[in-house]
Amino acid sequence: MKFVTKSLIICLFLISNVIYAHQQKAAISTVLFNPNTENIEVSHRFYLHDAEHAVKHIFGKNADIIQSKQTQQRFFEYVMARFSLKDDKGNTIDLGPVGFEVDGKFFWVYQETKQPVLLSGLTIEHAALRDIWPSQTNTVNVEGKGDVKTATFNGSVEVAKIEFH
Repeated sequence: MKFVTKSLIICLFLISNVIYAHQQKAAISTVLFNPNTENIEVSHRFYLHDAEHAVKHIFGKNADIIQSKQTQQRFFEYVMARFSLKDDKGNTIDLGPVGFEVDGKFFWVYQETKQPVLLSGLTIEHAALRDIWPSQTNTVNVEGKGDVKTATFNGSVEVAKIEFH
């Protein structure tokens, strides 16, 4: 009987670890100052498994990010509403929607806009999924303006300032 109980406890522990191991609760975004297009191109990469769980919290238990283009569109809009850039004077940089895609184990969201003239820094906010999971970590890499700069949104960090030299 002790062996069966111990085996059952071990199995439950392993199953719970497998279930939670799939949720990464992390996203990576890139803000690229593209010299060829003179645009700011933003790409957000979410683990599809995280997005799958998130849409059920946000839009209801029937939301299906894998099969439903409507759910994908809604998640795309959700991400765009929770990510923003401001110039060094505090003016919002309006990012236009480009699109979204499911690619393997990732859900991608794309945005872009023309580069402002004489930009010496950015203020970034990235709250996607952090309203659902306080442990969510969103990392933003800014490229194309000197050395790559990284902002990490976790814990109580809601806003990050990046300066260009």
